[in-house]
Amino acid sequence: MNDYWLLFSSAFISSTLFPGGSEVLFVYYLKQQFSLKWGFLLVAIIGNSLGSIVTYLLGFYVHFGQEKAAMKYPKTLLFCKKWGNVALLLSWLPIVGDVICLFAGWLKLPKTTAFINIVIGKSLRYLFLLALVALWP
Repeated sequence: MNDYWLLFSSAFISSTLFPGGSEVLFVYYLKQQFSLKWGFLLVAIIGNSLGSIVTYLLGFYVHFGQEKAAMKYPKTLLFCKKWGNVALLLSWLPIVGDVICLFAGWLKLPKTTAFINIVIGKSLRYLFLLALVALWP
């Protein structure tokens, strides 16, 4: 049970504006206890998705730091403006994925679609890692 909490915490924190590497922990747990793969997958997806949703909500409601982020990542902001909620399918990307979520909230992109696209993007990433571990034990 502690493995699930640690994975959830790692996945949550690493999908906010704080650095982290939940993928490494996810793969480690899969290598150690592959029979629990579906539990690990679900926990990682939920934790990582919730972290990105919190980042989106910070952008939507709090409005701090966006100007600095916009100056640091102007191409990411333009990408979010151009593609809207579809951009959130890439929320799994290192570094800019968190910024995409922040900008999506800042731009007031529709919440329901945003949350669905975040979950889809995060799910695809962890499913890909699960497939890699399954194919190359």
